[in-house]
Amino acid sequence: MNAIEQDPALPLPPPQVAEDLVLGDLGRALAAGWRDFLAMPQFGIFFGGFYVLAGLAMGGAAIAGGEPTWLIPAMAGFPLVAPFVAVGLYEASRRREAGEAPSWRAVLGALKGHGDDQILSMGVIVFVAFSFWMIVAHAIFAVFMAESGMGGESVAALLTPAGLTMLAVGSAVGAVMAFAFYAMTVISLPMLVERKVDFLTAIIASFKVVRTNLFVMLAWAAIIAAVLFAAMIPAFLGLMVALPVLGHATWHLYRGAIA
Repeated sequence: MNAIEQDPALPLPPPQVAEDLVLGDLGRALAAGWRDFLAMPQFGIFFGGFYVLAGLAMGGAAIAGGEPTWLIPAMAGFPLVAPFVAVGLYEASRRREAGEAPSWRAVLGALKGHGDDQILSMGVIVFVAFSFWMIVAHAIFAVFMAESGMGGESVAALLTPAGLTMLAVGSAVGAVMAFAFYAMTVISLPMLVERKVDFLTAIIASFKVVRTNLFVMLAWAAIIAAVLFAAMIPAFLGLMVALPVLGHATWHLYRGAIA
């Protein structure tokens, strides 16, 4: 057997995690992500457009339902689903890096993973996490706004003392939940695209990368949050570019974090 081949009967070795990431790696990942976006914009615009349409539909539903304030927790939870939406972008970057021609069939089929439903299992986790965040946000809203007599139909309710307190508490709780979810998915989803591993192995590797490179990965989380938030302000339209660039860049950061 060739020395570089893996005997399918043997278990795969555990992923080797880099422990020496530096801030410069983030800049290089972003530059590589930008190059990938320019080289194959059709995939980025497709997935970014899907995200934009979802955001507009969500906003329209909140306004039509007479509760525009619910746009805030929904927008705050939007980045939770971004890693799953970007799975196709990871595959596009993987193929370009390997010198393979990206195709719509391969990119759209990336959600199937290696035919073992591991990525789809992560998708279920993503959906549950977003749903759980919305339940928590609803509970926080109920606790702080019930006595004010103002409901979600008025944005002015957010400027009351109760509203400002609610925003502060909700932001703190949301930040903790978002970082935990980020640590779980930032490396695991690209790994599931590239390697035939189970999602628990991928999640453990993702947490390890974040733990051993905490400052750099915190910086990457801050960059993602800031860019996505800024991109959502102009009617979500900035996500058409921000999401694909960050998706491609995350692939390249993963490649530097996992040997």
